[in-house]
Amino acid sequence: MKTKVIKLNPDFPEAPLINEAAEALKNGGLVVFPTETVYGIAANILNKDTVDRLYEIKKRPKDKPFSVHIAGFDSLKQLGIVLSQDAERVAKRFWPGPLTLVAFNDKKEKIGLRMPDNNVAFLLIKKAGVPVVAPSANMSGSEAPVSAEEVLAEMDGLVDIILDG
Repeated sequence: MKTKVIKLNPDFPEAPLINEAAEALKNGGLVVFPTETVYGIAANILNKDTVDRLYEIKKRPKDKPFSVHIAGFDSLKQLGIVLSQDAERVAKRFWPGPLTLVAFNDKKEKIGLRMPDNNVAFLLIKKAGVPVVAPSANMSGSEAPVSAEEVLAEMDGLVDIILDG
């Protein structure tokens, strides 16, 4: 498989290009996207096969969970999470932004939650309509990439789409 690289305007991402990546993400694809810190690999958390593929690609132990990225508070219901009043107040103050909140779902599993403050990341997740796991786009143990070129050098053929923004 050849990885498709889609160049976007980071300030005003083109809707048809975001929609293409969002459809791939929703339907089980792995999509690399920029965040406010590094590039991440998005996988639909509701698709177990895709999440398993991500663990395999990253060579990450399954007992090390991924953080979950959302684009709205409605995604918390899909995850079975109810935030405490304090957590909700902090989230409303600092999201979107580089803040990870740790919460428990209705199965008592601990989940790290983020809402990215990057136009490309936010729109991708919003258009996909699903919460995504989104670790950095590198093999476990190597340095996190800060450009699409760095991601392509390590992940070409392993991920479906790279959004270069």
